[in-house]
Amino acid sequence: MHFKQIEAFVQVAREKSFSKAAKTMYLSQPTISSHITALEEELQAKLLVRSTKEVYPSKAGRIFYQYALEILTLRDKALLEVKSYSTELKGTLTIAASTVPAQYLLPEILPCLVRKYPDICYSILQCDSIEVLHKIQNSEAEIGLSGTAFEKNSCVFEPFTNDQLVLITPNNEYYRAFRGTIPPEELRKVPFLFRESGSGTRKESEVFLSYCGIDAKQLHCSIQLQSTESIIQAVKNNLGISIVSARACQDQQKFGMILSFPVGAPCLQRSFYLVYHKNRPLSPAAEAFLREVRKIYSQQEKATNVI
Repeated sequence: MHFKQIEAFVQVAREKSFSKAAKTMYLSQPTISSHITALEEELQAKLLVRSTKEVYPSKAGRIFYQYALEILTLRDKALLEVKSYSTELKGTLTIAASTVPAQYLLPEILPCLVRKYPDICYSILQCDSIEVLHKIQNSEAEIGLSGTAFEKNSCVFEPFTNDQLVLITPNNEYYRAFRGTIPPEELRKVPFLFRESGSGTRKESEVFLSYCGIDAKQLHCSIQLQSTESIIQAVKNNLGISIVSARACQDQQKFGMILSFPVGAPCLQRSFYLVYHKNRPLSPAAEAFLREVRKIYSQQEKATNVI
């Protein structure tokens, strides 16, 4: 069993296509097929089911897929540790981040890391919170940043900082008249803008609304958008109101582009999480990232407590 055979199997399983896997690995399609055939012969099991429309793992293939990921991850860690022994950290660290962490937290985190570890390249995959989990589970990313924790899975969700959710509205005379709070019944009168269903902000917004005695299904959802920044811009342009991260809207609020309010009660806190696999060893670059993020936000928390 060779690493190239395992890599070929994993890539075909991900892409559901021999031709796409060949293109990704810069190999010919017959070479990919040869790797898979050799692997199946050695394991004495059919790993992939070929149909006229797609390719997908068999039952045996699904079992072997998880072990294949472990084998490749351990190989990569071994290579990284040997290469980094007595030298500066090098390589690429792939991070899957949900929208708010990708757009607002990583820009705070990365300058310090880039200065301290200049030979590490950071590849950022922006997606929603459920996709962060899937990318860590499938070894498409080594570290995740998420606004939602999911129970009973193979990943660790480690809280590292908190945020508030706020109701944002256009900055106009009607909303300025409320002076600090908007009664929950007002939310049913105007178009409401939501993030997509897999978003952590969407999930926490629905919890927030429930806390205020509002069923999200009762609201008039005029538009569903896939980024917090799009939501803020839509609110700014009078398309409706929404619930977003306080971190995400602070600049627009500061310059008077929008207004933000608690909804009949103090804003609810939510956590952001560092995500990594429970059973896979982390690369030196990933360990350095986790160490620095913990340090950054621990110092911020201490400074806030002093103030």
